[in-house]
Amino acid sequence: MLYPEIVIAGCGNPLFADDGFGPAVVEELQKLTLPDNIKAIDAGLGGPHFIFTLLDPEVTKKLVIIDCADFGAEPGSITKLRVEDLPPGAYRDAHSWDLSEPLQRLKDRIDITVIGCQPAKVTAPEFEIGLSEEMEKAIPKTIQLILEIIGVNYGTTIKCLQEKRQRGTAETSGSTETR
Repeated sequence: MLYPEIVIAGCGNPLFADDGFGPAVVEELQKLTLPDNIKAIDAGLGGPHFIFTLLDPEVTKKLVIIDCADFGAEPGSITKLRVEDLPPGAYRDAHSWDLSEPLQRLKDRIDITVIGCQPAKVTAPEFEIGLSEEMEKAIPKTIQLILEIIGVNYGTTIKCLQEKRQRGTAETSGSTETR
């Protein structure tokens, strides 16, 4: 089995500031103990096209996609979108493949939800590693929303997730490692 019943795909590129939101959310999700029928994957930028085309609707029943999305809101705002809400040609990977096409083929056989977070800045083609403060603050809210969508009561609250992230940041800020 390539992918389980529920797949959470974090899309984006951490080299371009807030475009790294999807992978950052997945990194935090992977710290949680999720049921065996759920897989959280860093789909990166070019990978989504292949991941979405490799899903087996006989096995995978739910796909949650996390990405930054410009929907004209305040930075850090979160929205849930359906495949039908994606403008044609607007959702592309690094090689300009239209990702809504494979999603259109799957939408009647797999429950697909796209969680978009309004970026403060996407620096492409210039490199800038690290999310804006608004996007960092949106990670716990996004995780809570994902857990609701996939039906997992992890016993967490947004405040608990934020405190855990702050502790992790404080623990690593005193080290001499570079990231």
